[in-house]
Amino acid sequence: MHFTKLVPELYYSDINSALETFVERLEFTVVFDDIKSENPYCVVSKDGLTVLLIQNKEYAEKFNPLLRLVTNNIEEVYEKIASKYPEMLHPNLTTIILRSWGAKEFAVLDDQIGIVFQQW
Repeated sequence: MHFTKLVPELYYSDINSALETFVERLEFTVVFDDIKSENPYCVVSKDGLTVLLIQNKEYAEKFNPLLRLVTNNIEEVYEKIASKYPEMLHPNLTTIILRSWGAKEFAVLDDQIGIVFQQW
C-alpha cells in the first residue's frame, strides 16, 4: 500500500470561523471554495498540507478534533501567533515547552478545534 497525502475534514458551525483560523491566522490559501452553496465548504492548502473545511452544525457539535502541525521553527510560529492572536493560545499550553519525549510544543484553540504546534 502507498499513500501520498492525508486530508482531514474539519466541521465548523460557521465556515467563516474556519477561514479566520486557517486563512487569516495560519496563512493557508483557499484553493477551492463552494462557500455560497447550501452546504458551504472549501479546501485550503499551505506547504503541501491540505485541509477540507466544511460548514455543518450537526457534525461540528459531534466532532472536536485535535491536529498537530509539525514545523522546523516553532519559535517563529509561536511569536507570530502569540503577538497577533494571543487569545488563541490554549490555556494548558500557552508557551513553548519541551516534552519528555523530546518535542517542543505549544497549542491554540479556536471555537471548534485544537491545534498543537510541534518541533522535534
